[in-house]
Amino acid sequence: MNASEQELKGMIAKMNAAEAEIGKAIIGQKDVVRQVLLSLIAGGNVLLEGVPGLGKTQLVKALAQVCDLDFSRIQFTPDLMPADVTGTDIIVKKEGRNEFEFQPGPVFANLLLADEINRATPKTQSALLEAMQEHTVTVGNNTYPLSEPFMVLATQNPIENEGTYPLPEAQLDRFLFKIQVDFPTFAELKKIMDITVTNKETVLNPILSGDDIMNIRQYVNEIPMAEEVEAFALRLVIGTHPEVPGANEIAKKYISCGASPRAAQAIFKTARAKAMLEGRYNVSFADVEAVALPALRHRVTLSFEALAEGITTDQIVKKIVSSIPKE
Repeated sequence: MNASEQELKGMIAKMNAAEAEIGKAIIGQKDVVRQVLLSLIAGGNVLLEGVPGLGKTQLVKALAQVCDLDFSRIQFTPDLMPADVTGTDIIVKKEGRNEFEFQPGPVFANLLLADEINRATPKTQSALLEAMQEHTVTVGNNTYPLSEPFMVLATQNPIENEGTYPLPEAQLDRFLFKIQVDFPTFAELKKIMDITVTNKETVLNPILSGDDIMNIRQYVNEIPMAEEVEAFALRLVIGTHPEVPGANEIAKKYISCGASPRAAQAIFKTARAKAMLEGRYNVSFADVEAVALPALRHRVTLSFEALAEGITTDQIVKKIVSSIPKE
């Protein structure tokens, strides 16, 4: 590795301290916080799904504070236009004449919260595609780079369908992880009330910087991954495809369209990130299994039979993961 062991230990300690600091503002949801951090250091975007009031927005704000990053929020609505996201050219008067000058939109931030992304029209949703994939924004004939690190964290409500525009498969595929935000337990709910309905104010300290995150991303790419573990991860992705020779019986029955190669990229990147975060310098089968569900759940299209039987994508993915041999 190019990084010394001492440097790696320092970065790991910072990441763990950042995770603990975010935990001061976000009660419970440890898996959600961990998966968001994995996505951040793996260099991907996140789709957070959960009913209103579970702290999705608060999580993104806490992440921005602890990582000392520029934060921007867009509330997606049906009348939102692409220029409201990317920015637009405006006419300004300079030296007695009119000129066009680019006015950056809210996408020009390190962390962009796309709140209720499925409420915007497809035209506006697509305005984020270039930013998510290329980390650039094109307006007119000019292309503008976004500041690094850049990450989109989008939220959507899984219950309400009226007035929404479901994200197309091409855009869902741009999200490294789809993270399920569940309702808190009784004890967690009590702690949330103690913080939110009293005058207690949670002060979060910056632990990481943008430079730290970029350095950590470099280190993550250097974490070794044994051929057997790589093969297992690839078999997981292929196992979601019903059309391949010798296809998984579960896939043939319940899946109409399997995961794309981006799913394999997501598993490789986040499995390495998980190993590093836990202080290990090699990727295990358990790391791959841990990241498989959030990496695959939004990249698999269920068949009519699965929908008719009320079977969820999570159930199918878990069955496929447990059925794939490690050797």
